[in-house]
Amino acid sequence: MTLIIAEAGVNHNGCEDLALKLVEAAHAAGADIVKFQTFKAARLVTKSAKQANYQLANTKKTETQLAMLSRLELSYETHKKLLVRCNELGIEFLSTAFDEDSLAFLVNDIGIKRLKLPSGEITNAPLALAHAKTGLDIIVSTGMATLSEIESVLGVIAFGYLEHLDGRNIKPSIQAFKEAYASIEGQALLKRKVTLLHCTTEYPAPVKEVNLNVMAALNLAFDLTVGYSDHTAGIEIPIAASALGAAVIEKHFTLDKNMPGPDHKASLDPVELKQMVLSVRNVEQAMGRSVKVPTLSEVKNIAVARKSLVAAAEICEGDCFTVENLDIKRPGDGVSPYLYWEYLGRRATKKFNLGDVVDES
Repeated sequence: MTLIIAEAGVNHNGCEDLALKLVEAAHAAGADIVKFQTFKAARLVTKSAKQANYQLANTKKTETQLAMLSRLELSYETHKKLLVRCNELGIEFLSTAFDEDSLAFLVNDIGIKRLKLPSGEITNAPLALAHAKTGLDIIVSTGMATLSEIESVLGVIAFGYLEHLDGRNIKPSIQAFKEAYASIEGQALLKRKVTLLHCTTEYPAPVKEVNLNVMAALNLAFDLTVGYSDHTAGIEIPIAASALGAAVIEKHFTLDKNMPGPDHKASLDPVELKQMVLSVRNVEQAMGRSVKVPTLSEVKNIAVARKSLVAAAEICEGDCFTVENLDIKRPGDGVSPYLYWEYLGRRATKKFNLGDVVDES
């Protein structure tokens, strides 16, 4: 079943009450996971880092990333309250760690079940290594990345998994990462523990730049589980991704698209999120099996929809069936029209009135 992640991100605007309501909205929509972001702004950006164009457009406020992100931090205490609420509702709590202290908190204090490495951190080898050394499953978002960059971070992750598994004490290096990636053990660990998410890092992402076919390319290149992190407007694209076999669907949502903040306008509202979840679940059911046989609901319609050989005129016992006295009409509970030519010239074994279904064998 497709794992659906409702990405709350920073759409709580730094407010604990809004964050708790986002948990409740994600649960009400039927999502499997609600995901936040855990960071210390001062460790995430420099004082001079500028906003992204989409952040400037959505916030309509010119300021540094540090100033913007400082307002969007959630305290560790709030994280714990979110975890409690998630446990009460039965929805998994997940958060993206943007620094090693945040990662340690999520793993050691929250007891998070899996990790998410965001697109922007795919070249942050030390952070990727810290993720892998926990031994937890990792979802890796690949927005903005090339295949070679993805292979590189998978090498780091394989190295970290191997270190966690057998306690090896090998100095991290590019060569060591390559060797870990190439090893049978490293590949097996990646296969078991890593999911790659195709992603277009723009908010909202232009549909013509989505390239859903990349999911198949990622699977072919790395032989790993593949999903999709969506930043387009609306719900059509994640639904299409699920039909293409995405094992994970991640989508931003908000309580109100008109709230101030960088991500609200590129997010779904709770009604849209619920519709997306329902649609993905419907697509899952619709994909079904690859065996082509009549379904249970089709069987009862076979006789109604198909046709049989019928008498186009009165046919007496011993008369020959001809093109003049033999027709093809519904229902389909008599002789199959496939036998039409075999019946021509054959003598009737009983009488048929006009319109009778020919039922002799």
